[in-house]
Amino acid sequence: MTTAEKILARASGRDIVRPGEYVTAEIDKFMSHDAFAAVHMSLASVGVQKICNPERVVVALDHYVPPPTQRAASIHQLVRDGVRKYGITNFYAERGGIAHQVMMEKGHVLPGQLVVGTDSHTCTYGALGAASCGIGFSEMAYALATGKLWFRVPQTIRFELNGELPFPVSSKDIILKIAGDYSAEAAQYKAVEFSGRASRDMSVESRMTISNMAVEIGAKFCFFETDDKTQAYLSNRTHEPYQEIHFEEPSENMEVYHIDVSEMEPVVAIPHCVDNVKQISQLERLEIHQAILGSCTNGRLEDLRIGAEFIKGKTVHPNVRLLVIPASWEIYRQAMDEGLLSIFLEAGGIILNPSCGPCFGAHMGLLAPGERCISSTNRNFKGRMGSDQAEVFLASPATVITSAVHGYITDPRES
Repeated sequence: MTTAEKILARASGRDIVRPGEYVTAEIDKFMSHDAFAAVHMSLASVGVQKICNPERVVVALDHYVPPPTQRAASIHQLVRDGVRKYGITNFYAERGGIAHQVMMEKGHVLPGQLVVGTDSHTCTYGALGAASCGIGFSEMAYALATGKLWFRVPQTIRFELNGELPFPVSSKDIILKIAGDYSAEAAQYKAVEFSGRASRDMSVESRMTISNMAVEIGAKFCFFETDDKTQAYLSNRTHEPYQEIHFEEPSENMEVYHIDVSEMEPVVAIPHCVDNVKQISQLERLEIHQAILGSCTNGRLEDLRIGAEFIKGKTVHPNVRLLVIPASWEIYRQAMDEGLLSIFLEAGGIILNPSCGPCFGAHMGLLAPGERCISSTNRNFKGRMGSDQAEVFLASPATVITSAVHGYITDPRES
């Protein structure tokens, strides 16, 4: 069986499952954020007074932090009421960070687990070999009440990433290139396994970037194998035993795509689709007004280090707003201790508190009509970051920072 099939078989008490079958599986971990307010209301509407396994539930406020409106404050109030009512102890409120980062760095996710969350980018946890996916509010209410949820067993495809990435090309460029080459539908309701030398060379943080954006090519689950980097990442975060994830040889029916990353160059997703991807050398000079380094895709310490490396001793262009958003409080403190935040501040950047911020148009750094932003976030849909007359371009941290310095979208190899 594939990795997804093994995990779903184990969780549903079956010896074997096959693609297309429907199973009812026991959930190992549940994640929710500000959306827990809607989940709480759904549970209350049908009279549920307690949930199964509250110790397996993690709630973190991240979308509206701090609350920018009275409505957002009321949402947080509902979340807190629900957390107290259902006895959820893994509650990080405003002091955790983006939920996906919190789930990983606090040791709430382990290889081989089945995890659901009220956010489409829950697939991030595939970096550690977990079968994780986003679900809706009503689905989460049902899962919390019963401890289980139904799944259709997905087909599996594999991307074998061969070769060695040339600096400063990164994992963000890889996943954007995959979206551009194979489309946003390439893995629609499929599990994706990432293998090959380039995947093994990646840090867990880089694997998180690819896993996070797997949903942008339609993936239900995505997986990286367990190796020494996985073990090192988990060693000081959890003492729980876990099942290592190792891929089987692909069957004759499995689609396998071979990608040589050795000759890759930086790429950019241009408005208004994630799979509308161009090599940066193909773009004409495009002036920008805002640059964002952060989000659940690229707000980790590794990303901030790269950004600091490219901006140290330089200055943000006077026509550009550079927003730097660490993905969590833990990363914020580490970046502060390393002096990374000082480098951004001295260059003219603005440091924001760990949150989703402008990524989905909630608050902090929204765009006016006619403005253009280059961002390390995961979506560039029309109107997502403010005005529907603005444009969002997606790129790696190196490209974002280099562009912020020059005032237009710039190849980081020219830095």
